[in-house]
Amino acid sequence: MQKIIFIKYGELSTKKENRNFFIKILDNNIKKVLGQNADISYDYGRMFINCQNDYENTINKLKNVFGIHNICIAYKSEDKKLDKIKSNLLELLKDKNFKTFKVDVKRSDKNYPLNSMELCQNIGGFILKNIPNIKVDVHNPELIISIEIRLKEVLIYFENIKGAGGYPVSSLGKGILMLSGGIDSPVAGYLAIKRGVKLEAIYFESPPHTSEMALDKVKKLAQKLAIYNNDIKLHIINFTDIQEAIFKNIPHEYLITIMRRMMYRISAIIASRANAKVIVNGESIGQVASQTLTSMSAINEVINIPVIRPVACFDKLEIIDIAKKIDTYETSILPYEDCCTIFVPDHPVINPEKELCRQYEQLIDYEDMIYEAVKNHKIITVTAHEDLEYQDLL
Repeated sequence: MQKIIFIKYGELSTKKENRNFFIKILDNNIKKVLGQNADISYDYGRMFINCQNDYENTINKLKNVFGIHNICIAYKSEDKKLDKIKSNLLELLKDKNFKTFKVDVKRSDKNYPLNSMELCQNIGGFILKNIPNIKVDVHNPELIISIEIRLKEVLIYFENIKGAGGYPVSSLGKGILMLSGGIDSPVAGYLAIKRGVKLEAIYFESPPHTSEMALDKVKKLAQKLAIYNNDIKLHIINFTDIQEAIFKNIPHEYLITIMRRMMYRISAIIASRANAKVIVNGESIGQVASQTLTSMSAINEVINIPVIRPVACFDKLEIIDIAKKIDTYETSILPYEDCCTIFVPDHPVINPEKELCRQYEQLIDYEDMIYEAVKNHKIITVTAHEDLEYQDLL
């Protein structure tokens, strides 16, 4: 028997005629994680990885790859005779300590002489006869014995390790994540990546009002997301001139609304240049003044690109739970202010009027300032495990 790792596709199996498209992207993403020389083969139903005994490390890496429903360590044999299946299984069970068990057989080879139910009964009876002091428990067994009768081989395995689920990264296109230093936006990014969206990120800094530590905080958050995204380009926008102009010239109750409209305009420009189809952000309905439905509508009107809000209907505790799961929470709560937390008025408008927004924006020369901010912005290429490298935007 050959010991291998195999992957169950899960949600990808619903894609029918497009399944091969998703599987090829998944194969490419796994090679980015395991190395381009990884020994991978796949068919319509399963993907197989020969990891040459480095099973634990390989599985830990695969757990962060979206598009994988389950990961299994299996024993493969090309001898499909029932007697051989039984003898192989008995050998494998020598190392197992259990009192109750269940046999689960899947038979994709429909020409096999016994059907799945008959195989379960036959193999279950064989195990009871050859291993003393055990019994069958179909509801809550200590050990599930899984057997797959495939066209060319038999697979035997005892555990389904939960994968990340979702779709392979980049299979659904690219988005720009508005990444602040808060709790919500990294969670929104993670959820977008899970649905197959390859992300680049944009961060608005406002020196000297925001610190280098705030930028470092965002780099660390991007690095956490790069675990799932393969890498992330982080676009850094100097927002100081725009933010100061807003503070000096705009009625203070509209500061946040006008600021967000400017951020949306810049994000849309960066998205267009990056060939991204959507903007992604961490807005949650009603959480702050700029996230009421009226505010969202007033802010959204300045761009044509769709805005995806993965946490829009989550409450804060639900968002925090995910942040802890993906290990961004402790970084997000570090006490370094970003653009969205400085110059906050005491009473921001919660139902802004679009016409007033347009009138107030005429009080500042925002188009030229946006042009300069985009022209002079920088990009950091962030990877999960390497040092961060700066490069000027060409």
